[in-house]
Amino acid sequence: MTSFSDFYEREFRRVTALAYALTGSGTAAEELAQDGFVAAYRRWDTVAHYDDPGAWVRRVVVNACRSWGRRMSAEWRAMTRLRNRRAPLAILREPDDEFWAAVRALPKRQAQAIALHYVDDLSVDSIAEILECTTGTVKQHLFRGRQTLAQTLTTTRLVEDSQPQLPDDGGNTR
Repeated sequence: MTSFSDFYEREFRRVTALAYALTGSGTAAEELAQDGFVAAYRRWDTVAHYDDPGAWVRRVVVNACRSWGRRMSAEWRAMTRLRNRRAPLAILREPDDEFWAAVRALPKRQAQAIALHYVDDLSVDSIAEILECTTGTVKQHLFRGRQTLAQTLTTTRLVEDSQPQLPDDGGNTR
């Protein structure tokens, strides 16, 4: 029985070349070949006893290349659709940065409920379906999230307002 490291040394370049021939991408080829060898390593006690362990890895890599091609095709179609959209993507306004930073600081479920409600304008029922919880739980997340946000944002503004402001001397320096 050959050790895995000897097998890897002997086969890696050829398997990577196969993946490159199928994908046309050096980066993808190396990644897919490595994934194939990781799968072989995890099952090495079984794969090592095959008549041709290299054939097994090649089959895994060929299947991975096929999946990679499908993913790339789907991404290309999605990007084409997005490029043809007439409406600009929703981008948050700068004054909202403070608010969204505070939302991101909330517990995960509260932040998700707040974002789904305010960014996507979803109903409580829709949010419950997406988060796979009850409407009562969504209402609780929204309520607690809003309370925390009100407290956090009010405290932040009070601290900012209490800081001494230097008088504006009209640009004159002494």
